[in-house]
Amino acid sequence: MTANKNHTQPPAVGTRIKAIRKEHGLTLEELSLKCGVSKSMLSQIETESVNPTIATVWKIASGLNIEFRALLEGKEEPSGAIHLSRRKDATILDLAGGKVHLIVLSPLEMVDDLEMYLLQMDTGAVMESRAHHPGCEEYLTILNGEIEVTAGEQTEVLGPEDYIIYAADVPHIIRASGDGPARAHLTVRFTQSGGRK
Repeated sequence: MTANKNHTQPPAVGTRIKAIRKEHGLTLEELSLKCGVSKSMLSQIETESVNPTIATVWKIASGLNIEFRALLEGKEEPSGAIHLSRRKDATILDLAGGKVHLIVLSPLEMVDDLEMYLLQMDTGAVMESRAHHPGCEEYLTILNGEIEVTAGEQTEVLGPEDYIIYAADVPHIIRASGDGPARAHLTVRFTQSGGRK
């Protein structure tokens, strides 16, 4: 899926991967060994023949030793007083074997400051994250269902309309802990002192 074309060009992930791979002097085979993604799949991604999953993009970013979001940056167009994102145009990131869905709400030009998502989790789904940049925080508002959040050694259980701020510069876990699916609004904030480089 693509972002609203009235504001931002869709991120050409494959094109960026190819450019960065060449900058690093890597062949497809060498990158494949580094990231664990097959050479044939990498070739299809680079030619924009397939849309890679979020997990695959993470693997490739790790193999290239770059930030994940660097592969999603697109060319910006002039913006007006309002930035509108339609649900039908939203980029959806599927995680945890398709049990967790992150609907991207924030425009790409905000990537250095914050990211906003609508989080949808199937019953019992778990989203585990490694530590982000120093000073990074996440803000989670539960829309429906029950969600358990663990940040570092602390765990809290939240219900509808509950709100939590937690450190995201430590390993953290979000779990749909109730009897059914859960939905929440998730904001990831990068501090000026510890934000993205």
